[in-house]
Amino acid sequence: MMRIVMATAGPRIGPAGLAGQPLGGSETAFALLAGALSARGHALELRAGTAPAEMRDGLRWAPLAPDGEAADLVIANRLPRLFRALPRGRRVLWLHNPGGYLRKPRHLLPLLAAWPRLVTLGPAHAATLPPFLPMRRVSIPLAVAPPFDSGGVVRPPPAPVAVFTSNPLRGLDWLLDLWTARIRPAVPSAELHLYSGASTYGGDARLAARAAPVLARAAALEGQGVRLRDPLPRPLLAARLAGARLMLYRGDPGETFCLALAEAQAIGLPCIVTPLGAVAERIEDGMTGVVARDEAGFAEAAIRLLTGDAAWSALHQGALARGPGPSWDAVAARFEALAA
Repeated sequence: MMRIVMATAGPRIGPAGLAGQPLGGSETAFALLAGALSARGHALELRAGTAPAEMRDGLRWAPLAPDGEAADLVIANRLPRLFRALPRGRRVLWLHNPGGYLRKPRHLLPLLAAWPRLVTLGPAHAATLPPFLPMRRVSIPLAVAPPFDSGGVVRPPPAPVAVFTSNPLRGLDWLLDLWTARIRPAVPSAELHLYSGASTYGGDARLAARAAPVLARAAALEGQGVRLRDPLPRPLLAARLAGARLMLYRGDPGETFCLALAEAQAIGLPCIVTPLGAVAERIEDGMTGVVARDEAGFAEAAIRLLTGDAAWSALHQGALARGPGPSWDAVAARFEALAA
């Protein structure tokens, strides 16, 4: 058993909290890694904010404050400055965003002072790190959240309903252009359901203001099959995705993993993406979805899979055959190994 301390600048959310609210990928990952490390028998302490210590979801939370007792493993989520309020021990910076921000002095100076190991989420993410950083690096992919980790079942081709579940600022305007100009005219019965909004990111007021124009545009396109929905907690979202036909997502340079795509694929939902950010890493092109090289290829693939039952079934069954991937227990084991 090890003493492990994990810290985040985000909210205090444990695994049980995932069922009750929509959450972004990094918040979800933090909660699930904490749950997995605790389940493996470690003395786990979570640090966030300045509120008094408390037990939540069976996990012990405390304010960010240094103590004199060394830990075996100290994991900071995203921000190197968190190490200033954490105990001594083997330090790990768990990165979720593109690594360019580590060049900024306010991040670089505490990074150099802490000298942690750097954990990225995959090859595309690792490539965003400043090359001059001398710290040891390791890539550990995320696992999907319940109930997506149970996989899916073979189902007949559903109605032509496509879904988008990402941040509205990550290519939704582009998708609406393509939907209204090319996809919907070719498939007049198709619908595009958008489970998207600022509430996924803690109701961030700045994000809400920036996203308002594109969300207003989406709401005005109901006559072209666009349906704007509220973001959903994962159990409810899984039920909606299990009845959909496609996930459409251009991707974004800021995507370092895209848990939304991984979850969709885990339950057998074919996805169409472009090679932006890390999203192509979630798709096995031609087997579980399509990695389109341009707008024309994206629209052609969407039309073909919205209308072609045989093509859709092949990708659906390919995604199911690949399965949900590694478990959070396996991810936790890889983090444990960093303490060596």
